[in-house]
Amino acid sequence: MREIFMRIFDYKETPKRLITPEIVRLIASIHEYKGRQALFLEANTDELRTLLDVAMIQSTGSSNRIEGIFTSDQRLRELVRKKAEPHNRSEQEIAGYREVLATIHESYDYITPVPNVILQIHRDLYSYSAGASGGTYKNADNIIAETDAQGQQKTRFIPVPAFQTAEALESLCDNFRQAWREGLIDPLLLIPVFVLDFLCIHPFNDGNGRMSRLLTLLLLYKAGYIVGKYISIEMLIERTKETYYEALQSSSQKWHENQNTYEPFVKYFLGIILKAYNEFENRIQYLGRKKFSKGERIKAVIEQTLGKITKKEIMEHCPDISKVTIERTLTQLVKDGFITKTGAGPSTAYVRKNSML
Repeated sequence: MREIFMRIFDYKETPKRLITPEIVRLIASIHEYKGRQALFLEANTDELRTLLDVAMIQSTGSSNRIEGIFTSDQRLRELVRKKAEPHNRSEQEIAGYREVLATIHESYDYITPVPNVILQIHRDLYSYSAGASGGTYKNADNIIAETDAQGQQKTRFIPVPAFQTAEALESLCDNFRQAWREGLIDPLLLIPVFVLDFLCIHPFNDGNGRMSRLLTLLLLYKAGYIVGKYISIEMLIERTKETYYEALQSSSQKWHENQNTYEPFVKYFLGIILKAYNEFENRIQYLGRKKFSKGERIKAVIEQTLGKITKKEIMEHCPDISKVTIERTLTQLVKDGFITKTGAGPSTAYVRKNSML
C-alpha cells in the first residue's frame, strides 16, 4: 500500500525557486501587455463587446471539449446565449459552465478562493445536471489515468485520498491567501502553483479540470489580468492540450513527497497568458479596421499570417464577420490568385502564393 504523505503548501519559498531568467522574461512581457490593457479597454468599447461574446462561446466549448463533452457549434452558441435549453447530459454541463463563467466575469471582485466558495462554484457547475454530486467533495479515491496507443490504461497520478481532501483544500487555500495578501510574490507565480496543487488534490468526483480553468480565470481577474474575458484562455489550452498534459505530468511528479518542480507548468501557464494578450491586441486592431471592407480585413489577416491559415482561424480573428462572407471571400481570393487552397475537409487551409517558393 502506498504510504500517504501530508502535502505542505509553501507559498513563500516555493515561488522564489521559480525565478529563472526565462520565467522572469515571460512575466516582464505580460506586465508590459497589462500596462497597455487599460488603453485598449477604454478606446474600443464596440470591439470589446464582440470579443466578449465570442470568447464566452469559445471558452465554454473548449473547456468542456477538453473533458470529452461535446455538442454542435450551433447548439453551443444557442446554449451560451441562452436561446436554448439543454437537451442531454453534455449540454447540461455546458450550460452549467456558462453560468459559472458569467458569474466570474461579473463578480470576480467578490468571489474569494476559500473551500466553501469553491464548493459553491462546483455546485453551480452542475446546477443543470440532475442527480450530479455538485458541491460535494469526492466520496472515493480517484486516479488520473491515460490510455496508450494500444488502448491500455495506465495511472499517471494518484491524487490526495478522499478522507484527506477537505483538510488538504483548506490548507491550500489558507497558505495561498496568506501569500496573496502579503503581496511579496508576483500573482503570475502564485496562480499556476495554486492551480497545479488544486489539480493534484483533485477534490471532486468529476469536474476538476473545468474547475481548475474557472479558478485560473477568477484569480487572473482578481490580479488585474482580465484578458481571459476577451480571448478564450480555455481555447488556447485546448489548442495545446498535449503540451498542457505534459507540463502537468512533469510538475506533479513526487508532488506528495514535496519534491516536485513547478517550473514546467508555470512556463506553460505564462506562455498561454502571453499568447492571449498578443491575440487580444491583434484582434482589437483587426476589429478596429471597420473603415475597411470585410474582404479587405480578411485579406489583411492572411497577409500577416506566416504559413497556412484555416477558415476557423480567420473566423477567430474576425468574429464579427459571418462564416458565409469569409467563405465567399476565400473563394474569390483563390480565384484571383492571391491564395492557394491546400488539403481537404477539416484539413483545408490557405496559403499566400508569394509565400510559397
